[in-house]
Amino acid sequence: MSDAVRVLVVEDEALIASFVEDALSDGGFEACSVHSGKEAMSTFCDGREGCRVLLTDINLGDGISGWELARQIREITPGFPVVYMTSASAPDWQSQGVDGSVLIQKPFAPAQLAAAVSQLLDTGASPA
Repeated sequence: MSDAVRVLVVEDEALIASFVEDALSDGGFEACSVHSGKEAMSTFCDGREGCRVLLTDINLGDGISGWELARQIREITPGFPVVYMTSASAPDWQSQGVDGSVLIQKPFAPAQLAAAVSQLLDTGASPA
């Protein structure tokens, strides 16, 4: 499993995070899960986890949103692949999402999640 692409998963709800981790594993990816934008920035900046994709919920409770998290990561690493997960914030994607990102709406099937991550990695960033 050490050759699997690592995905930085940011989800504040434990059950959803577990579902996402399983879906990524089934799709051949490895999840590195955190529960807040602050934890995600720390993990990303630390770099030890070697994550190559950001998969983030939009509404992360207190602190920064998934929109802001993706913008901060893109300031550090332009073009970093971003997949957003949301149930309520999808209409804001065009104005708030970073260029070349992908959005999947909750609820989604596990295969949709792996396909979204694969799409970004296979094509680089495709237009939003």
